[in-house]
Amino acid sequence: MYDEQQRPEQHGPLAGFTVGVTAARRADELGALLQRRGAAVLHAPALRIVPLSDDSELLAATKGVIDEVPDIVVATTAIGFRGWIEAADGWGLGENLLERLGGIELLARGPKVKGAVRAAGLTEDWSPSSESMAEVLDRLLEEGVEGRRIAIQLHGEPLPGFVEALRAAGAEVLGIPVYRWMPPEDIGPVDRLLDATVSRGLDALTFTSAPAAASLLNRAEERGLLPELLAALNHDVLPACVGPVTALPLQARGVDTVQPDRFRLGPLVQLLCQELPARARSLPIAGHRVEIRGHAVLVDGVLRPVPPAGMSLLRALSRRPGWVVARAELLRALPGAGRDEHAVETAMARLRTALGAPKLIQTVVKRGYRLALDPAADAKYADA
Repeated sequence: MYDEQQRPEQHGPLAGFTVGVTAARRADELGALLQRRGAAVLHAPALRIVPLSDDSELLAATKGVIDEVPDIVVATTAIGFRGWIEAADGWGLGENLLERLGGIELLARGPKVKGAVRAAGLTEDWSPSSESMAEVLDRLLEEGVEGRRIAIQLHGEPLPGFVEALRAAGAEVLGIPVYRWMPPEDIGPVDRLLDATVSRGLDALTFTSAPAAASLLNRAEERGLLPELLAALNHDVLPACVGPVTALPLQARGVDTVQPDRFRLGPLVQLLCQELPARARSLPIAGHRVEIRGHAVLVDGVLRPVPPAGMSLLRALSRRPGWVVARAELLRALPGAGRDEHAVETAMARLRTALGAPKLIQTVVKRGYRLALDPAADAKYADA
């Protein structure tokens, strides 16, 4: 009988995969969604959010809205809008700011921002169904912005192309810098995440903001790891972004990403549930269906965790299914194994035990090891 924890129905679609999380905000929520679907999660916030309640820029921008009322205000994030109102209250300007905002056109990007607007006692005039800043920009340009004063609550970094497009169309744009993205105080977790990505210890790396993606790329460049990181993301580690704006820093470096149709955490996780199992190698071996995942193997639908050394051997064998792989080549696949081919035998014994089906891997005397590929599949994989 199967162990209760290994029954096929007991594991989620992401079981056996490791997913990196770079988010600073809502990281716990994203991590929980991934873990509920079986993934192992490695979290390292690639940045931190610094409120600007005592910042002269925000104070000046707030006074600018009160003294010279804009025609339109665009609220882009719930946390940013709440932070703006709280900071104004702290300066004794809260009532004046709310009064001004209540008398002008107020646009809110998405339902969470609408919630923050309404919690402040205000009502938005319009909100895009897509939560896309591109849709906000299209509306503004269609309305016509020439000669109009538009205040935009910034994301923590300038919105690429957004402000420039409005100014090119004749608008006066006032930025409201409510918070800034800064590097994390403890860089250790980010470095461990980078190391895991470069060494292919991750199957996917998630991004929920453009600043997080830019911060990770900058740190990799500081450490001299940027070429290795880009190679990993382009070939072995799936980069998944919550939306197209988040993907911009990666695209600028030539990295293609996957994105859900709806720019939310739930759809992002569902996308990974489709993409990662589809990328896993599945082979008919010794009468069993074997699916090779990041740190585990499914044998006839049963999840079998495998030690890192065993996964290295299994991947080396699966590159040429059914072919004999010499011990010397397998030794090179083992991380830190040195020159003793006995390390291969030890790791192979543990791999067979972990798989629960020793006959999946055959020993070929004096030559090496091979996957016991089913005869019907031999022709298919002969030229692989």
